[in-house]
Amino acid sequence: MAASAPALTLLCLFLPFIAAFLAPVLTRAFGHKAAWLLALAPAFAFLHFASFLGEVAAGEVVTGGYAWVPSFNISFSWFLDGLSLTFALLITGIGTLIVLYSGGYMKGHPQQGRFFSFILLFMGAMLGLVISDSFLMLFVYWELTSITSFLLIGFDHERPEARRAALQAMVVTGGGGLLLLAGLIFLWNITGVTQLSLLVHVGDGLRESPFYLAALLLVLGGAFTKSAQFPFHFWLPNAMEAPTPVSAYLHSATMVKAGVYLLMRLNPVMGDTPAWQILLPFFGGVTLIAGTLLALRQTDLKLMLAYTTMASLGLLVMLTGFGADHAVEAAVLYLVAHSLFKGALFMVAGAVDHEAGTRDVTRLGGLRRAMPVTFAAGLLAALSMGGLPLFFGFLAKEEIYYALAHGDPRSIMFTTVAVIGNALMFAVAFAVGLKPFIGKHVETPKHAHEGPVLLWLGPVVLAVLGLLAGLISAPAHLYVSSPMASAVKGAPVTIDISTVPHIGLPLLLSIVTVLFGILVYLRIDSARAAMVRLLAALGPGPDRGFDHFVSGLVRLAVSVTRFVQPGRLEVYITASFILVALALLLPLFLFGELPDMPAWPRDALIQEYAFLAIALIGLFAVLKAADRLTAIVSLGIQGFAVAVLFLLFGAPDLSFTQFMVETLSVVILALVMTRLRLSPRDHRPRGQMLFDATIAIACGLGFALLLLKATQAPFNNALTEFFNAYSKVIAHGANVVNVIIVDFRGTDTLGEIAVVMVTGLAVLALIRIRVGGTRRLADNVPGKDRGAP
Repeated sequence: MAASAPALTLLCLFLPFIAAFLAPVLTRAFGHKAAWLLALAPAFAFLHFASFLGEVAAGEVVTGGYAWVPSFNISFSWFLDGLSLTFALLITGIGTLIVLYSGGYMKGHPQQGRFFSFILLFMGAMLGLVISDSFLMLFVYWELTSITSFLLIGFDHERPEARRAALQAMVVTGGGGLLLLAGLIFLWNITGVTQLSLLVHVGDGLRESPFYLAALLLVLGGAFTKSAQFPFHFWLPNAMEAPTPVSAYLHSATMVKAGVYLLMRLNPVMGDTPAWQILLPFFGGVTLIAGTLLALRQTDLKLMLAYTTMASLGLLVMLTGFGADHAVEAAVLYLVAHSLFKGALFMVAGAVDHEAGTRDVTRLGGLRRAMPVTFAAGLLAALSMGGLPLFFGFLAKEEIYYALAHGDPRSIMFTTVAVIGNALMFAVAFAVGLKPFIGKHVETPKHAHEGPVLLWLGPVVLAVLGLLAGLISAPAHLYVSSPMASAVKGAPVTIDISTVPHIGLPLLLSIVTVLFGILVYLRIDSARAAMVRLLAALGPGPDRGFDHFVSGLVRLAVSVTRFVQPGRLEVYITASFILVALALLLPLFLFGELPDMPAWPRDALIQEYAFLAIALIGLFAVLKAADRLTAIVSLGIQGFAVAVLFLLFGAPDLSFTQFMVETLSVVILALVMTRLRLSPRDHRPRGQMLFDATIAIACGLGFALLLLKATQAPFNNALTEFFNAYSKVIAHGANVVNVIIVDFRGTDTLGEIAVVMVTGLAVLALIRIRVGGTRRLADNVPGKDRGAP
């Protein structure tokens, strides 16, 4: 392993967050041109990470970081191999173009500064996720991506659709994050490591664990929700409520690929098992077909691309878990190609919407003369997405068929799935990148024209990169594809595919894919109508099911709240004491931990018996009191008697505290009772009184048995010796009890004081509300003279 320059890497990790903090100030000063300044942050990070390409290509792994909680082996550390470095370059490189694109797309928006902050926060979260080494860092950044995506999807928060989409994405991906947390805890307990750089070397130790399947299901829950795998796919198309720069970034290089990144990262230690090779290809294949079919149904350019993103993620998951030779290589190639062409196509769709005023493909046509640069970028990206020769997408498609096309039934089934999915994505690619620009000119809501450089720079750069990476594939494989595939596979891999196709069955499958795709493209209106009829026949899908789930959850929460919080203090107190009694008694009886009953002490002093008798008399007086005030005063008799017993047994500090507590309790309760309008006596029915008495006796018996059991255990005087030895030396106090409360437990005491203070403030607020309400009621009495004092 090679150690990176930690300070510089740490700076690059935090640069997006620093830029997010500065974004509102820079936007107020420079307007939309602040994009050029803000883009410097991800651009610098991109150059820094690009400097590691040579080391990683040579087989090195770059690590670094700082100890965070050494006692728990938790560190703030990073781990750069071929997989994480490629993701870091995609996030920062495409992120630079997205920031520039946002400057042109959001120009004139009153909240452009806020948007810049959100997109940069999202970038920082995703960058931290992919280079994190420790499990804790991975989880923190994982959840941070959910939070920041919530802010971005709900950016236009005045629209109900945006708020719903943001909440849906947060619930689905946030819930998946909790599953991932549980899965990481399983991995920690199974392997004993908390760093990914160590986990990848565990090997069969994890796969052979009896808890492997549980850990796998939890990890898949996190990955599938994040990467929108069926049946958790519905949040992804709804995320199109976000502005187009968010969609372009979300669907090309960032959040939706986080789940795929996790699966690829864990492939060396969790892959090559029957469960892995069944679950991943199955759900990935279903997602691929469902995404492409749903994409045909759409007329909105962004929704068409969103559903094909869902399909592409399914293809990546299917390839990651397929287990055949070259399947990992195909997944790696397709992931990079998808990032390039999908980011370009989303920005093309946004530019068309921005300049023509609509994203409806049925209302667009003949834009090639009005928007020639955008047309060129869209066509190049569509050619790569369609998997046509010379483009990097072609290399990926050829490798996919080379990996899948075998003679066994499983391979035939998934090869068929891949051909159908790729053909339908071919049709959608040209429906987005070509159809709006050819044919007769169609009048659009706005007079279409070429956008400013900030709008077309990003798609042009990504589309051209997709072409150059295909034409000059050797350097791309040397520095990107091969190191990434080696990291995913856990063994050295060399990718050498070029624009020369695999002669044989893979080439035949490519030709079939293109011909099928052209046929669907030419009949796309008929295909769309057929999908409309099919979806109408199938009825509501998971998206509607989410609404039912949320409404049902709200109804359940209301019912449970009404049951456990009816608004009556006596119910709360009764429930609390029942739980206390159960917590005390059940373990003692169930686990046979009842104490041995001690013999009655024969050497007890007469005064001890006397004060015990006084306590019993006080108890009898409480039960027979004629009114509540008498009962409160009688209650103090027991407390004072117990305080004297503490004094007799040699605990003057405890006795003094008990005297103070009893005195204040009696005085305060007596004062409160004089202000409350209560009936003079307790009018509970006899059955209720017996029930309450049973609870009280159970609690008292539980505490008595627990104390007896505790006192019968061997006494460990380690703490006693510690406090006696260090109270004077460290805390400079002779009174050990005071030192414990003020110094050794100072934070705990401060917390208790804070609780008392907050409670007092709450009581004061309630009193003021009551007094204010009474005064307003008095002021609203009919006939009252408003002018009278």
